[in-house]
Amino acid sequence: MAEAPTLRSQLTCPECGHSGEERMPTDACAFFHECRGCGAVLRPLPGDCCVFCSYGSVPCPPVQAGSGCRG
Repeated sequence: MAEAPTLRSQLTCPECGHSGEERMPTDACAFFHECRGCGAVLRPLPGDCCVFCSYGSVPCPPVQAGSGCRG
């Protein structure tokens, strides 16, 4: 039986370093996230499917499950 995915990730802004825990969607990838510290709009790095895979402490649920991005 597969483990349930982690649904919370610590996002860290590459612009200002602000870090905060965010809930990850299970049915879609988060392509944008506005930093609560400086207001910068985070976007995934090239090759990543979402901001959680680029800036989070835990990758998104689809990547955790091994099924890749659901875009």
